[in-house]
Amino acid sequence: MSSNKLSAVLEKQIHRLCLKDFPCGYGTWRKTKDSPEGAETEDTDDLLDLLSCRHSPWRDDKSWSPQAPALRRLAVLTPERLHTDFIYNYLTTLRIVDKGVSVIDDGLLKFSKLEELVLNYNRISEIPAENLPSTLKILELRANRLSALNSLTNCLPPRLEYLSLGSNSLGSHDDIFHLTGRHWPQLVCLDLSDCEFKDQQALLSALSTLTCLRSLMLEGNPFTLAPSYPGFTVDSVPQLSYLDTSWISTEERQCFRGLAKNSDLIVNCASATVSVGRVRGIPDPLMRVEENAPDFPVVNYGYFITYEFLSHQTVNLNFDRESKSDAANVTEDDAGLQSNRKCENESCKHLMVYSEDTCHDVAHVSGHSTSKLTWSECMDFSHTQTYIVSDLGGLKRFFNQGLYLTIEEEKVLSWPAASEDVPLAKPSRPVKEKKIRKGEESPIKSGSTKDKSKDKKKKSVPELFQDAPIRRRLGSVHIPLHSLVTGGQKVHVLCHVGALQTESEVEATQTLEKARGHAQQDLGKTIKVDKKKDKDSKQGGGSSTQQKNTAASKGKVKGGQECEMDVHTDNSVSVQLEPVTVEFNAELEKWQSASEAHQLLLPQHNSLIKQPVLS
Repeated sequence: MSSNKLSAVLEKQIHRLCLKDFPCGYGTWRKTKDSPEGAETEDTDDLLDLLSCRHSPWRDDKSWSPQAPALRRLAVLTPERLHTDFIYNYLTTLRIVDKGVSVIDDGLLKFSKLEELVLNYNRISEIPAENLPSTLKILELRANRLSALNSLTNCLPPRLEYLSLGSNSLGSHDDIFHLTGRHWPQLVCLDLSDCEFKDQQALLSALSTLTCLRSLMLEGNPFTLAPSYPGFTVDSVPQLSYLDTSWISTEERQCFRGLAKNSDLIVNCASATVSVGRVRGIPDPLMRVEENAPDFPVVNYGYFITYEFLSHQTVNLNFDRESKSDAANVTEDDAGLQSNRKCENESCKHLMVYSEDTCHDVAHVSGHSTSKLTWSECMDFSHTQTYIVSDLGGLKRFFNQGLYLTIEEEKVLSWPAASEDVPLAKPSRPVKEKKIRKGEESPIKSGSTKDKSKDKKKKSVPELFQDAPIRRRLGSVHIPLHSLVTGGQKVHVLCHVGALQTESEVEATQTLEKARGHAQQDLGKTIKVDKKKDKDSKQGGGSSTQQKNTAASKGKVKGGQECEMDVHTDNSVSVQLEPVTVEFNAELEKWQSASEAHQLLLPQHNSLIKQPVLS
């Protein structure tokens, strides 16, 4: 794709001002002293009204520069002044947003008095500082394709006071090196939000050298998920007045005083607590059991909630790089696995690529589960787990994606233990085949009455063995966690999964429809047969036979109607299921004061430095 130069886009914007066309500039539409009488001309005031009238097609467009309307007014009042150099020098603010600009060329230097340049949401990957006017005070480059600051800090505008670099792929140690007071001596406001800075201590050490810095935006960076943010930032950069658009009060500054002195104990890791509370709306499984169901198998139901979350791992990378299979040898850190969930290998997914270091901490997505509960109208799982994650970049991506809560049902079939006197049906057969038909004797009833009584005395409660559990997903809901990245500390939601329909209810509905169809077919056949018999009896002239057939026909029709009514009655009985809701909480640990940090800092630091490393 060809590059889209900034100067070309600016020339198009200036051309669209129509400074030489109606109602601006010179033309036959202007009324002058030399204008002939009767000519179609406009007064100057009328021409100015066309520029500002709400419904005028020539209304000013000032979205790209607040000086654009003033230029057009000058083009009406004194068009002789609007030469090219005058236009370039007149524009002090340029806002080219989402125009596909990819290159900042030297054509920008024509705007010799430019003070504000806004280039948000474009495709700029490199900023040659030599092409920026020296008069520039405000530079916004949010949501571009910047991946390094090397080119921006070579020959900086000396008067720059506001710099916005948010939502770019910045975060390396080289980028931190270029964010010092040596490069930005007069910088007052700096926006680094939604970048990829992970090393909190190194970044704050560089920013503390910006002596004029008063406003700082950092939310959305991975290190802001750590408990030490924002307290460590407030104490490390004491000249700040605003942090993430919030005023830093004297009480807050005093609360975190002294925290920066403990920088050697601070570890870049996050502590997230996940809680699953009460669940309502799951239908009672006993409603599925038929009245004439056999005694065996005994069916037990259990319910639990599953979800995926990040867990901390320490991996050893001192292996043969050519052997790809060894990369799967990963052990889970005890500090990050404080839950009783079962993580299967296929459910684990790494969120980052291994580096060249010998040992590296990574985070992986793994499955977690609450304990199982028997059914009740309100099941309180009271599940609370805390996860320690050192891969802050992976945690940021995970929060941006959100997580899924899944409600699962576990059904266990229990059968009596096999014995010589009591033969058992094979567990592999379906439950429906185990039902006893009318008129048939079950294997348990095959013995004599005396044998039955003896068996009952010997074993009043038979020993049961269980089949493998049958698990089924009842429903799932997505929970957004993006607010934890953008400055929020807690997410508390009541998730609405919706009304659930069990498999047995689906089967019952299908069976009911089949029964209704068979009943209607039988009724139709009966009526046809009765009509044929009535016709034959009329031809034979047998009155007694005709009466019998008619009576039989009525009886059959009546019976068919009764069957139809029974089916309709069963269909009208339905259970209105209430929506299924799940209580969910996710909270990031944040230190509220320096004293609280001192109480938690040292034990946490000791636990992290003693993490096991694979050999």
